[in-house]
Amino acid sequence: MRIRFLFSLLLTSGTLAAQTPTESIQLNQVGFYPNAPKQAIVPEIGRTFAVVAGRDTVFRGTLSEVRTNSYASRQTRVADFTAFQKPGTYQLVIPEIGTSYPFKIQNNIHRSVAQASIKMFYYNRVSEPLPKAYAGKWTRPVGHSDTKVVVHPSAASKERPAGTILSSPGGWYDAGDYNKYIVNSGITVGTLLSLYEDHPAFVQKLSLDIPEKTNALPDLLDEVLVNLRWMLTMQDPNDGGVYHKLTNAKFDGMIMPQNAHTVRYVVQKSTAATLDFAAVMAQAARVFKPFSKALPGLSDSCRVMAVQAWNWAKENPKVLYDQDAINKAFDPDISTGTYGDRDVSDEWIWAAAELYALTKDKQYRLAWLPDPKAPLPSWNQVRTLGYYTLTRLQKQLPEAAQGEVAGLRALLLKEADALVADYAASANATVMGQTAKDFIWGSSSVAANQGIALLHAYRLSPRKEYLAGALSNLNYLLGQNATGYCLLTGFGSKRVMHPHHRLSEADGVVDPVPGMISGGPNPGQQDKCTTYPSKLPDVSFTDDVCSYASNEIAINWNAPLVYLAIALEALQGKF
Repeated sequence: MRIRFLFSLLLTSGTLAAQTPTESIQLNQVGFYPNAPKQAIVPEIGRTFAVVAGRDTVFRGTLSEVRTNSYASRQTRVADFTAFQKPGTYQLVIPEIGTSYPFKIQNNIHRSVAQASIKMFYYNRVSEPLPKAYAGKWTRPVGHSDTKVVVHPSAASKERPAGTILSSPGGWYDAGDYNKYIVNSGITVGTLLSLYEDHPAFVQKLSLDIPEKTNALPDLLDEVLVNLRWMLTMQDPNDGGVYHKLTNAKFDGMIMPQNAHTVRYVVQKSTAATLDFAAVMAQAARVFKPFSKALPGLSDSCRVMAVQAWNWAKENPKVLYDQDAINKAFDPDISTGTYGDRDVSDEWIWAAAELYALTKDKQYRLAWLPDPKAPLPSWNQVRTLGYYTLTRLQKQLPEAAQGEVAGLRALLLKEADALVADYAASANATVMGQTAKDFIWGSSSVAANQGIALLHAYRLSPRKEYLAGALSNLNYLLGQNATGYCLLTGFGSKRVMHPHHRLSEADGVVDPVPGMISGGPNPGQQDKCTTYPSKLPDVSFTDDVCSYASNEIAINWNAPLVYLAIALEALQGKF
């Protein structure tokens, strides 16, 4: 009785709502669509909750029964206020716990998230200055012109012996470091091109504050072109092979790009890099063909270079990037990110699928047929990107392929059904985190790619549980997670402030570059940082610049967030 009286008193007086919000109430700190599901996760104590706007109570509800997270020994309840749809700014109140961070309910609630997560790529551009007009307080002069890059001995060929000077400017800094990697660029660009193919009308109307915003291309494709053009320079025109990466011999310190002057190298051609290149260029040839007036010759060049890369890979099917072996054989030693994939069977499938969709040539169809399975995409597991393309373009494919593509559709739907089967009753009420295996290095990209898998399933079979499941994972990334953080820089009340990102650490600006998704909880804790609060999988996260294992950023983690946020914005009317 006393708790009920206190609850009523606090809500009517507004006293509790005025208190400092607590991270114990975990919800999307950006907000919710009016007609979509709305939930918050709270500790097991308490029975009732209310939604308040200042001193006014606008909605009351009963918390769910206790839910247990077995791998974290965490007990929670769920506050579900889906029924409340009035636009505005609110907080959630639980008298035994406190008030939540503020959130909004409105249409297009994730538009700013989508725009910022794309502009992250602009802030990470290489070889060009970022003027204040577009970069604001993150303005910086040009760094890493990359017009005089050295062929490393591991990459030497008859036509390009060791020491040859190449020009390979542009692209994006890959992650917290200042290097550029074809393998990671592959899945990144492929994901962004897929977003355009799945939601072209919406993307065409999306405006970004980047220098190219007034030209004839959609702004998203303008940003993609920045990296695509760099990738084109990484193919050896003499044989079609693609250099694995463009890199310093070792990582730069925490300095700004304009202060980094060490020698840059292109390092060994690899089968994985070449096949990823082939896949991306085949997809780009399709996507950019309608823009031939603005980009004369680009689509045709991408097509030719994709085929050349494929042919090189056929002649060099097992050239795996082994940095230790390279360092034993050549100088200088290279100690930057390896992206050393030991199994390229999935790269063959992705490249074959994209080339088949482009050319309809039977040789490529035979190459993507074997061993159908659909693991979540990651830099070293890309086959499912090819399956997304084949099912997206099924009606345009030859009759001979229809049976196999129908089987891929069924496979993708089966995987989606497994993702949404039990999530609504889970401790976090998100698809992400139903198993401890979700929490790996870059776990935020697991959440985003799970969301993409569900959105592809929704495209194939428009069931609302797929859409709601995808939204639950965006909620996870923006605050409905056990850490209590909104994992996207520049957003949320409890936001990431110290990502492992040289630009953000060295620029003298308090706020990190906005729109970057932090890697997220990772019980591996490979960085040995001393500030982790726990080794439990879902809270093994620290907002500390030393934590490259949980708090680094990376282009291949941002790309699926871009897809997830934009696709949900495009589909918000379907809830």
